[in-house]
Amino acid sequence: MSLVEIEKLPTAENSAIQLHPSDNVAILRVPVGPGTELRVGGITLTTKDPIPAGHKVCLKTILSGDRIYRYGQIIGRSKHTIEPGQHIHTQNVAFEEQHFNYEFPSGEVPYPPAPAKMPTFMGYKREDGRAGTRNYVAVVAASNCAAHTAELIAASFDQSSLPPHVDGVIAFPHGEGCGHTIGPDTEQLRRTLAGVLGHPNVGAAIILGLGCEVNQIDHYLGANAPRTDRLMGMTLQNSGGTKGAIEAARKFILEQMEGLSAEHRTELPASLITLGLNCGGSDSFSGITANPALGHCSDLLAELGAASILAETTEIIGAEHLLVKRARNRATGEKLLRMIAEYKVYLNQFANSNFNDNPSPGNKEGGLTNILEKSLGAVAKGGTSTLNQVYEYAERITEPGFGFMNTPGYDPVSLTGLAAGGCNVICFTTGRGSAIGFPTIPVVKVATNSNTFRRMRDNMDINAGRISDGEATVQQIGQDIFDMILRVASGEQTCAERLGHQEFVPWRIGPVM
Repeated sequence: MSLVEIEKLPTAENSAIQLHPSDNVAILRVPVGPGTELRVGGITLTTKDPIPAGHKVCLKTILSGDRIYRYGQIIGRSKHTIEPGQHIHTQNVAFEEQHFNYEFPSGEVPYPPAPAKMPTFMGYKREDGRAGTRNYVAVVAASNCAAHTAELIAASFDQSSLPPHVDGVIAFPHGEGCGHTIGPDTEQLRRTLAGVLGHPNVGAAIILGLGCEVNQIDHYLGANAPRTDRLMGMTLQNSGGTKGAIEAARKFILEQMEGLSAEHRTELPASLITLGLNCGGSDSFSGITANPALGHCSDLLAELGAASILAETTEIIGAEHLLVKRARNRATGEKLLRMIAEYKVYLNQFANSNFNDNPSPGNKEGGLTNILEKSLGAVAKGGTSTLNQVYEYAERITEPGFGFMNTPGYDPVSLTGLAAGGCNVICFTTGRGSAIGFPTIPVVKVATNSNTFRRMRDNMDINAGRISDGEATVQQIGQDIFDMILRVASGEQTCAERLGHQEFVPWRIGPVM
């Protein structure tokens, strides 16, 4: 039966959801015990095991070694014969890396025409044509050696009594910047920090170093500076140490306050939204409710010429063929596959590492058996639009429409890459209740199930669990997300902002020297 027809009160007909006619499993909407009668897709069966909500029940006999299907796609092979009514999970599903005959586009897919009517939001128009949804002062540490001082500088300002139109003075401490191998690792860190310093949500910034670290502040100044009149570079060694640096930084920030407070939000087209798509603490409902709803929102943005960027390379494995088929051209599809191949080389540097290490204990407790099942649900965040561009980690986002960024699946590192690339709003779906945000970018949290939404109400902005409860459709929740993104872009605070979340973790890809 369709999700729309599901009634809230569990019955034999609505307690399990078959997502595709070819699936030999169904997903339990509610927990059931052994001996429970279920009627799914014209099949009547009796459960043989206790099965938690979000977990899979076998619909028809699956012989040992046979393929198991969810979403109409392969998620593994049976370790032994599984009978109808049995619980299907890690105990009886073997992971098997998939190999696909990729379908590449034969030509070039054009960008959609400009819409006749463009929604708007109230944001800050920047000199480079991008839009800020917030107006912060960022104090960015060039290395761990300057991290504590950066925090002291930010803490020296009373965040509740700043001038109008200044959202805060925010520190970006981290543990990187020295002990790096020179090359791709340092280049990626510099790209990340430069993306933070020049972000449209940042009205003024300081890059603060110790003075002798690998990541020298000179890289961010001069010709590389995003906005020279709004950016100050300084080191502790040349400022008299920590106290001298705090004094100099405060002087610069106070000088900037008058200009920042004079900036006002103006009406801007929704095409200037750059939305980051991320998930964490996923469960089996993620691919049924929140992710498809966010995918619908992503499609709405793509139609307007806005950008929506999927991330987490580790969480498209087993579903990459679906993205390649949607690529704007063959080169874009090949670039995506090249990133995956390079990620495999990266993982192979470490003994016993593979993509199936990605599902966490919480993911598995929520019903996700392996990375194939997780990925098939995760890519739903990208909707159905053409894949226009593929970006390296923290690379500047330049193209409209749906894109992909190469990031780990680890939430704070992934969000950092999306933020550095220029996302001015991030939407984050979660089934287990991941609590995360970003220092200068609003992060909208979407719960995949009503139980998590109720238990963690202070952390969750939208309840996509209403879809599996039968109270709303994927399209309705997708529209709700879209509407909230415009409100948030106009200044409405998210739960993560009200709670003060400031997670910032750059991706270190090389060894510690």
